[in-house]
Amino acid sequence: MRVIGIIAEYNPFHGGHSCLIEEAKRLVGDPRSVVLTVMSGPFTQRGLPAISPKHVRAKEALVSGVDVAIELPFTLACAPSERFAYGAVELLYRTGVVTDIAFGVDCKEPELLYELAKLEPAADTLKNALSDGKSFPAARAEALIAAYKGNADRGLISDTLRQPNSILALDYIRACRDLNTGFKIHMIPRCEGYSATSIREELRKADTTSVASIANTLMDKMPDKALSVMLSALSNKEFTIPSMDNYMTDAFLEVRRTRDMSSTAYMTDGLDGFIRNHIDDDLQTKHFTMPRIYRALASLMVGQEASYIENEKHVQYIRILGFSTEGKYCLKIMGKCARLPIISNASDALELYSTNPRLKQQFELDLLSNDIYARYSSMEQSYEWKLPPVRVK
Repeated sequence: MRVIGIIAEYNPFHGGHSCLIEEAKRLVGDPRSVVLTVMSGPFTQRGLPAISPKHVRAKEALVSGVDVAIELPFTLACAPSERFAYGAVELLYRTGVVTDIAFGVDCKEPELLYELAKLEPAADTLKNALSDGKSFPAARAEALIAAYKGNADRGLISDTLRQPNSILALDYIRACRDLNTGFKIHMIPRCEGYSATSIREELRKADTTSVASIANTLMDKMPDKALSVMLSALSNKEFTIPSMDNYMTDAFLEVRRTRDMSSTAYMTDGLDGFIRNHIDDDLQTKHFTMPRIYRALASLMVGQEASYIENEKHVQYIRILGFSTEGKYCLKIMGKCARLPIISNASDALELYSTNPRLKQQFELDLLSNDIYARYSSMEQSYEWKLPPVRVK
């Protein structure tokens, strides 16, 4: 049995995700293949709360072709590209069942990514670019170009590294190599016409207190089955679309209340002072990108310190979010092959606390991030303790 690993946020699930799943299955060529996805939890890689809870997004995926959904812990999900990619690939690897990995790319020559993944950024170029005020992603791209000695056109490389999906793809390839996963890699051209970012922007313009308004906004932007899952959860008052304005107001209040933010994750390099001094201004600069700022604020809200992300670079458990009938068999095999503890219900983690302090610390960050998310999505605090894995027939 081939098991295809896919890393995603499904924020929300859209047609591009369906295309990736279908094409991955076609390329693998095994009619019995299983799709196992690693998903972000309440906070996304960009650093903001997801538009719907993880159990709703997991169900959207499960009714749309995914067989097993597992969660990437907060500390790795709400993180820069390299940390996010390494954590997600490691999680797929530690399941012990994944044979293939598939991800989307939006560059003209995907094979070039294999060459770039072998390079270490030129140290001097990286340092100078950062000194010139460039963001780390921009400086890293410039340093990779400087390190490249092949025959490809430098303009093509630059165009490739400007694409966000390509940067993630590069880091997925590097992680597969560094972990020696043995995965068969499938790079799939991104399906045109789908953008989770544009969907979220449209949704934020809508009246999110009205299910009918949300339905009208998302119609034709999400597959019918996935949209039905979201609308059903909204109608049943399982959650409301989080208010980003309220979240940012509280995040800035936390900034004003905290005397010293220098020990908070991602607040290094003067970001703590910059946020405090420009809290009423436009925070976006060439050096401090908004995703970096959002991740720093999320870390402040959750209480994640810089020393933690420096010392903990590995996933400590496999958190099951949901599964289909086909996925149930995969989980049985995973139970025998997994190289990490498997947590189906939050209470399972408690049994591991006394013997595994690293798991405890990582899981407690997850619990805190879920409680914070609940505050802005009209969900019960500590809802994490009451939600079993989603099951879809």
